[in-house]
Amino acid sequence: MNMESSQGEESLKKIVLQDKYRIPIHEDENIQWRHGAPPIFDHVNKLFEEGRTKEWPKGSLEETVQNAIKSWEMELSHKTRLQDFKTINPEKFRLIVNGREPLSGDETLQIGSYNALLKSSIPNEFKYYKSEEETFESSHDVFRTAFPRGFAWEVISVYSGPPTIAYKFRHWGFFEGPFKGHAPTGEMVEFYGLGVLKVDESLRAEDVEVYYDPAELFAGLLKGPPVSDSIEGNESTDNPMSGRRCPIVHS
Repeated sequence: MNMESSQGEESLKKIVLQDKYRIPIHEDENIQWRHGAPPIFDHVNKLFEEGRTKEWPKGSLEETVQNAIKSWEMELSHKTRLQDFKTINPEKFRLIVNGREPLSGDETLQIGSYNALLKSSIPNEFKYYKSEEETFESSHDVFRTAFPRGFAWEVISVYSGPPTIAYKFRHWGFFEGPFKGHAPTGEMVEFYGLGVLKVDESLRAEDVEVYYDPAELFAGLLKGPPVSDSIEGNESTDNPMSGRRCPIVHS
């Protein structure tokens, strides 16, 4: 066995798994990852760097809050056991979205971040997205398809420091894949919101409150024509290649 080669490969692996916007994710080999290995965020990091409206000084409160929440979202989306989380206090953690009933850490991990953030009490016939009919996996598939370059997140302002951190955020991506029967527009979809993050003495999250208007998100996602109309429109054009260019043909 070539020990030098092995050590080089291990060093490269650790470099790849470093992420400048999130906590180290290679340090514990016993972590159970949802997809069998730690995630790599190259695409969404590129989207973030190209589209952010704020570039916070290194070590600032704003950068610290931004990276902490990115790290929490990473763990929620990619780890399968609450015991492996480093960003929350699992015994006290609660997620509250738009004043609804709090979700525990286990409940949030079971349904996933998209379903937790998009739960709604309005009648089914008026829902743009029915979180109760989605699983963790299906919800992530829906939004990965709609935003193939990722769904970036940034802190816009921080109004108070720990232990109770109040902040404003922006979430955005480019609608380049189909969403629930609607063809993509290629346009940027974004929304803004407010959050209140309560942390313990180790800066682990105990309460996360998020307030935003889901209609800002869905206004962009429902803007695309129904998939059937989009296909018919492409089939009726004089360009013989137009049907192949239709983004939903190979979805």
